Amino acid sequence: MSTIKQIKEDLLKEKEWQPWMNDLEKDERQGVKNALKQWNHRKEKQDYLLSEHNKKLAFDESFRPFSHALVAGTDEAGRGPLAGPVVTAAVILPEDCPTLIGLNDSKQLSKESRESFIDKIQQCAIATAIHFQPANVIDEMNIYEATKQSMKASIEALTKKPDFVLADAMTLPINIPQQSVIKGDAKSLAIAAASILAKTARDHYMEEMADKYPEYGFEKHAGYGTQQHLEALRQYGPIEIHRKTFEPIKSMILQKG
Repeated sequence: MSTIKQIKEDLLKEKEWQPWMNDLEKDERQGVKNALKQWNHRKEKQDYLLSEHNKKLAFDESFRPFSHALVAGTDEAGRGPLAGPVVTAAVILPEDCPTLIGLNDSKQLSKESRESFIDKIQQCAIATAIHFQPANVIDEMNIYEATKQSMKASIEALTKKPDFVLADAMTLPINIPQQSVIKGDAKSLAIAAASILAKTARDHYMEEMADKYPEYGFEKHAGYGTQQHLEALRQYGPIEIHRKTFEPIKSMILQKG
């Protein structure tokens, strides 16, 4: 009879149900029951992730205008903060990319998971591009237009021209067939990949700004209007990366004349 330790090790190696595992269902040892329960839980989770992955692939495939056409997804990060750029990314994925199973909307993944997907996306993708739209341009254009122009720039920076573009809740000024997709990062694998690249690129930038301007605590709030950030603004005032047309910064500037 195998030891519980050996059974656990054997179960860790298996991703599909094997005939020898039928005997484990009859094993009365609690450790074996627990190990089998854990395996079933892992299998259910993996099956769910695979199902969601295939749904996203099928969604992207449904917009392919012809066989093997290149479909790009684009998304943004940072429309709401008081400081820092809005960052957009564009990604063209191949028709299948099993290394991206589990990829989802960046907001649904932990920081560690997002970071782990960066290299996977870059290695799997046919083309990627990232664009930073700085605070001063956001102030000049407004956040909606600045985001739209940034998405356009990221699409145009791709080394391969896409045949179709899926944009997360945005219609872009491009001469390429496109579709605006509400909550696209939860439906499209290409948009989800773009959301990861945009989010991680922006987070890395704000961490650099935290080193440059430590009094604002950008590493903790990434420029969003937290209580800590608002208190720092009242104490030190806005700096170059703050969005001067966003409240309460706009009123702060007006009060100072």
